[in-house]
Amino acid sequence: MNPLDHAEFRRQGHMVIDFLADYYQNINNYPVRSEVNPGYLVERLPDCAPLLPESIERILKDVDNDIIPGITHWQSPNFFAYFASSGSTASFLGEMLMNGFNIVGFNWLSSPAATELEMVVMNWLSKLLQLPRSFSFSNDGDGGGVLLGTTCEAIICTLLAAKEKMLDKIGRTNTEKLVVYCSDQTHVSLQKAAKIVGIKPENVRKVLTTKSTNFKLTPESLNEVIKRDVEAGLIPIYLCATVGTTSTTTVDPLAPLCELSSKYNMWVHVDAAYAGSACICPEFRHFLDGVEGASSFSFNAHKWLLTNLACCCLWVKDKSALTKPLSTNSEYLTNKATESGQVVDYKDWQIALTRRFQALKLWMVLRSYGVTGLRAFIRNHVKMAKNFEGLVTMDSRFEIVVPRYFSVVCFRVSPCSININEHHGKNYEANEFNHKLLESINATGLIYMTHSVVGGVYFIRFSVGATLTEDRHVQLAWELVQDKATSLLGTQTPKTASYSKLPEQIGSML
Repeated sequence: MNPLDHAEFRRQGHMVIDFLADYYQNINNYPVRSEVNPGYLVERLPDCAPLLPESIERILKDVDNDIIPGITHWQSPNFFAYFASSGSTASFLGEMLMNGFNIVGFNWLSSPAATELEMVVMNWLSKLLQLPRSFSFSNDGDGGGVLLGTTCEAIICTLLAAKEKMLDKIGRTNTEKLVVYCSDQTHVSLQKAAKIVGIKPENVRKVLTTKSTNFKLTPESLNEVIKRDVEAGLIPIYLCATVGTTSTTTVDPLAPLCELSSKYNMWVHVDAAYAGSACICPEFRHFLDGVEGASSFSFNAHKWLLTNLACCCLWVKDKSALTKPLSTNSEYLTNKATESGQVVDYKDWQIALTRRFQALKLWMVLRSYGVTGLRAFIRNHVKMAKNFEGLVTMDSRFEIVVPRYFSVVCFRVSPCSININEHHGKNYEANEFNHKLLESINATGLIYMTHSVVGGVYFIRFSVGATLTEDRHVQLAWELVQDKATSLLGTQTPKTASYSKLPEQIGSML
């Protein structure tokens, strides 16, 4: 047996590519959300591994029969849930090259191209996002960028850097006094990171946000919480501000938050996991105004920049603050290049020692589609979301819950359209109704959306971001929403503008 016979590699590789090409060609034929029951695959598959080799033909047949029914199809053009996991031909091919070379690029010497291409790509993206020069690799600066897997990793690494930097100043016996801040809209990754890094759970402050500010974290609210902690003898060390929150995609005001945090010598991390990609477009770049006051910045290229999972881009102003607590050394890693201080060893920029050649796929995406292509891709999604929002506003039974910033529309059937039971109250009845509405829509298998709750209000999130989504898919989604609402309300569906003529029919309403 030769596990890497070049002839079999070629034959089987073509079969897998054909299998995936057919999958994408027929992806509309699958229910978007998987309909299997828990334990379905355990019942279908043998309880032990095969003793003898099996053919690729047999294996792919089982993928088709057993695996695909249990997949929720994130790449479906009718996937409007969560934030999309974008993909592209260039990224797929980059993954193939990355997996084909199969290198372990823990330091520069282990594969110089892997390290240096990552540095180049991170500087390209930094310029594209117009990040301050202090975040980039340069001869006269202390900053730089690294490719990680997820935002959770980025927050763990930066929170650890902030913790260790502060403990170096105040002494190691003060760990229990350290406090971390975020809003109640911040992703739960921060809470997980705090546990891992060793911050007491009760020292993670989730500052309340309100509808009056569209659920942004305000410096006034943050300052009140910090002042109470300082007066109690606690030590603020870290703030996570968000550009594009998970529930509503709102944007925290970076400049005043960074200015306030500097007074307390806090590390500010800007989490732009979803919306960072949009900021390559000049019309969205203003959402990053004030980032120059932050200590670190990250976004996920795998969410909206046509790059396959997992690819989180992280920049820091002070790379030594990041690498100091993450560095490990041993004799078998000793080499002249590292000792010269002229190279970057990315093993010291992340949690694990092992790392993949991530830069290769991102480099291929940037080159294959160019800045103009990537901007057009993002703008088209925003346009489709804007049109969907217009359709919602034209149906008097529905309401927009929070303003749309990017390509996510947050909406619900309004309480005034529902027969309210005064015993329960408007919010209770409206929340229950919209929950039933969403479940009835998703049960069809035709589209998939998810929900969230802010300020006690349950609403439906319509997130445009799948690579294959077109106008016709958005139109299908809206018609389905209307039909299911009509069925549950027992009313007639109002006549509204057709999707294709929407811009000219509602004009200035958008």
